[in-house]
Amino acid sequence: MRFAANEPHATQEALGVEGLLVVEMFLLRDGTLLLNELARYQEALSWMQKACELLPHDVETLNNFADTQAQFGDLEGAAATYDRVRAIAPHDANAALGAAHLDLLRGNFEAGWAAREARWKVPDLPIAYPNFSQPMWLGKESLSGKTILIYADEGMGDAIQLARYMPDLAARGAKVILMVHAALVPLLSGVSGVSQCVAKNSPEALPPFDMFCPMLSLPFVLGTTLDTIPAEIPYLPLPAAEAVQAWDEKLPPRERLRVGLVWSGNPAHAKDIRRSIPLALLARILDADVTFVSLQKQLRPEDESVLAGTGMVDLTADLRDFSDTAALLCCLDLVITVDTSVAHLAGALGRPTWLLLPFVPDYRWLLGRDDSPWYPTLRLFRQSESREYGSVLDRVRAELVAHAQAKAN
Repeated sequence: MRFAANEPHATQEALGVEGLLVVEMFLLRDGTLLLNELARYQEALSWMQKACELLPHDVETLNNFADTQAQFGDLEGAAATYDRVRAIAPHDANAALGAAHLDLLRGNFEAGWAAREARWKVPDLPIAYPNFSQPMWLGKESLSGKTILIYADEGMGDAIQLARYMPDLAARGAKVILMVHAALVPLLSGVSGVSQCVAKNSPEALPPFDMFCPMLSLPFVLGTTLDTIPAEIPYLPLPAAEAVQAWDEKLPPRERLRVGLVWSGNPAHAKDIRRSIPLALLARILDADVTFVSLQKQLRPEDESVLAGTGMVDLTADLRDFSDTAALLCCLDLVITVDTSVAHLAGALGRPTWLLLPFVPDYRWLLGRDDSPWYPTLRLFRQSESREYGSVLDRVRAELVAHAQAKAN
């Protein structure tokens, strides 16, 4: 039912006070979700608090409030709100997953990895429980003499990050079959411990196996803590010397530092607005006396004209898969990237990498540190409470200029 703006009395008479209150509740909730997506967290927090007052037992509203609190940095408040949800709906998967990410972000891996298994029950996530008749391995059964399928259940960056566990599984006596995104097959086929690597879009190529485990469940079933993360780098096979040389010959001579750049991720990512940077903003570091090399495979329309005016070396049209990207990375002195699969690739290869992070990052980057226990060669540049990338890039530029001068001397 629609009403003209000059008919408030007709509206109230038609809906009644209770009906108007319901409309206000849902307008508040939907509007707050939009503000949250636009990263206007202070405003979103205020409106969401109002929505929670109007809808004190609405699980969706409370979950959205907890997420907003977390993105604003109020982790204790977010945890308390998730507790409220679970008091109302003890088996709510969204609250369990949100609380799991808070635990992981704070380094509480024991609780976080276990609770993160709730992801299979969360509607609308871009994942699906593998439809295999074989049982899922939960870390208790012996793998000696068994064939286990390790299935990449989430993103490509996740698959690269967790490929580090394959040697452990093989050391337990397992034959390891790895099923990943097609673009990763050439890269991950050579990981130590992997007997066979097949593409997710080619299930017919799967050989027989005894059990399976999703990749994002491996830290849980293997009992990973902050102190037991397998961090021997590199754990990916280094590109062949001839492949590296072929890319090296395409680049300008090594008269200056070669610095690879990635400034945006998949625009379909739920929180892409917090991690990606417009190239026009990143341009504030491009006056540093180094050779910049674009690693940005997918360009957004607004970045295309900007890139053309930067003079940046762009060989991305020649990158066929992640093996090509790995060889190109080995020709560079430094990689500067937002939180994308390239960050994981560079880290897994042991390449010096500066990672640009939002104020509250993805759970794997933890809090309050400028290093990563997952990748010893990563350096983390975090947003301050101002939640903007301008000041982050100013710090990066100053460090880059100093780095280039040290190299020149």
